[in-house]
Amino acid sequence: MPDQMQHITLASRPTGAPTPDNFKLETAPISDPGAGEVLIRVHYMSLDPYMRGRMDDAKSYAAPVPIGGTMEGGGVGEVLTSNADGFAPGDMVFGMFGWTTHAVADGKTLRKLDPNMGPVTAALGVLGMPGFTGWHGLMEYGRPKAGETLVVAAATGPVGSMVGQLAKSLGLRTVGITGGAAKCALATDTFGFDACIDHRAHSDARALRAALKEATPNGIDIYFENVGGKVLEAVMPLMNPHGRIPVCGMISWYNAGGLGAGADTPLSAPALWRPILVKFLSVNGFIISNHWDRYPTFLTEVGPKVMSGEIKVVEDIAEGLENAPAAFIGLLEGKNVGKQIVKLI
Repeated sequence: MPDQMQHITLASRPTGAPTPDNFKLETAPISDPGAGEVLIRVHYMSLDPYMRGRMDDAKSYAAPVPIGGTMEGGGVGEVLTSNADGFAPGDMVFGMFGWTTHAVADGKTLRKLDPNMGPVTAALGVLGMPGFTGWHGLMEYGRPKAGETLVVAAATGPVGSMVGQLAKSLGLRTVGITGGAAKCALATDTFGFDACIDHRAHSDARALRAALKEATPNGIDIYFENVGGKVLEAVMPLMNPHGRIPVCGMISWYNAGGLGAGADTPLSAPALWRPILVKFLSVNGFIISNHWDRYPTFLTEVGPKVMSGEIKVVEDIAEGLENAPAAFIGLLEGKNVGKQIVKLI
């Protein structure tokens, strides 16, 4: 067993979009697990947009990564040594290990993976936090009804693709928004969206709104918000009375710092708030970490759909811990196709 590990730390806080200089690949000794702890060799780690917020020293729902601290993130790996009841060498587990090849974790924070639930990478995407986010936001706050119209941006990502596929299975018209013709083809041909709009083909919110209006002739009943920016600006005038907007993210503003606080955007307060008032819209922000009590229900409902192939899965896997920063920067720029994962072994 090796006595050294590698991990990526936050070398400096970014100003705007992250750059490779904000990250540092370091080597450190592997710690021995204490009582109730487990030593894990990480096989795969997840890259997710929320990690950009952790890089800023700004007040939020979670503490920022300190300078010199290991970048945060979920991973799946193999138990090497266990001092925790219920875990044995060879078990595959999920935990918040960070950007690292090895980790020592409290057994109480780990979830043993069921080999019958498909490949272990599913725990990072379709059956992990992103898929759970899409399911919970749609079902709890979207309250979908057959015959309605749903719009979701980042439609080929792990959250958007889950939202679209579930809504389609419930009898809704589903319209995706994504970047590039290839991703739009993926949205319709693989994930089954009724229509998809390439936001890169439209220079501003007005042009995007015109294309969106054509794709949603009966208006929009549910807008699953994970992008913000010109997409939100395009959507708001098209919302139907009593529409619902679950809000789980706003990736287009993340690089402005502070999760978009003070971001320069033409979306004025009246343009946002007036439709909410006069159309009786329900807008619900949520952070999925507050809802893990519903995770078993999610697995029960969605797991069989994934195993049967009813829910399609696309993963974008980079190789090597050293390539995680570039993959993460690409994720924030929309370069990934599907759920972004890094393979470490």
